[in-house]
Amino acid sequence: MAEVLVYVDHVDGAVRKPTLELLTLARRIGEPVAVHLGPGADTAAPVLAEHGAVKVLAADATEFADYLVVPKVDALQAACEVVSPAAVLLPSSAEAKEIGARLALRLGSGIITDAVDLEAGDEGPVATQSVFAASYSTKSRVSKGTPVITVKPNSAAVEAAPAAGTVEQLSVSVGDASKGTKVVSRTPRENTGRPELTEAAIVVSGGRGVGGADNFPVIEALADSLGAAVGASRAAVDAGWYPHSHQVGQTGKSVSPQLYIAAGISGAIQHRAGMQTSKTIVAVNKDAEAPIFDLVDYGVVGDLFDVVPALTEEVKARKG
Repeated sequence: MAEVLVYVDHVDGAVRKPTLELLTLARRIGEPVAVHLGPGADTAAPVLAEHGAVKVLAADATEFADYLVVPKVDALQAACEVVSPAAVLLPSSAEAKEIGARLALRLGSGIITDAVDLEAGDEGPVATQSVFAASYSTKSRVSKGTPVITVKPNSAAVEAAPAAGTVEQLSVSVGDASKGTKVVSRTPRENTGRPELTEAAIVVSGGRGVGGADNFPVIEALADSLGAAVGASRAAVDAGWYPHSHQVGQTGKSVSPQLYIAAGISGAIQHRAGMQTSKTIVAVNKDAEAPIFDLVDYGVVGDLFDVVPALTEEVKARKG
């Protein structure tokens, strides 16, 4: 069976959930080979093995942290030369999509971004995408070279499938051409205790109807009761009510959680483009004609300041 490279998204060896989803998808089209760049490979290897990695290609070099993107492209290119994979899978993060695009260019192949499903085909892996603000689903494949595919988080359920997970060192040569942009400082992101927005199983978002920054704690309280991430519409972000890093939409982040709750969001196409692939969508809006109600699985016509606190209390009560 052909091997499939899976780029490991991790923090010092702590493997993030989208990578485990990629391993699940990779098993549909071949044998997963994880590519771990940076420190912590020994920590990550047992987790990767538990979820199907037949081996782990590991490389650690200061250039991966000191310079932007390109040294990691060098490493994935080296991995492709070692493995000759049937495909290369990466998570659909901003960095990974840039890595994937640069890798596809070097390999003389094509790239598919933001896939939401993956299956084996007679002529190579076939990816499903949601396009035109999730109004259509398309199936496509790369017709030339090694397919490079980025997959949106929450596109597949994580499934354990123990494999060998043998760690092998990957030799990577990082040339001067890969050192054009140097990282000069880093500032840790403030830890809210909530899950990462794009990876969360549940997202609670507030929009223009929240009315101001002082009212967003109502949204946060519901999110915390559910163990959810907090999102915001473009209108709320542009008004300065919530940080831009939490914006859901075409010009923000795309999410695909199991449950998406939209409070005080009208449902403009810009917002829908970033959340329409959510598995279950619930909306709370006092305007019964709001476009968001054309999209939802469950809709509540009412004032969010009555509905959301009541929902929060009910969740807490059921949790005991």
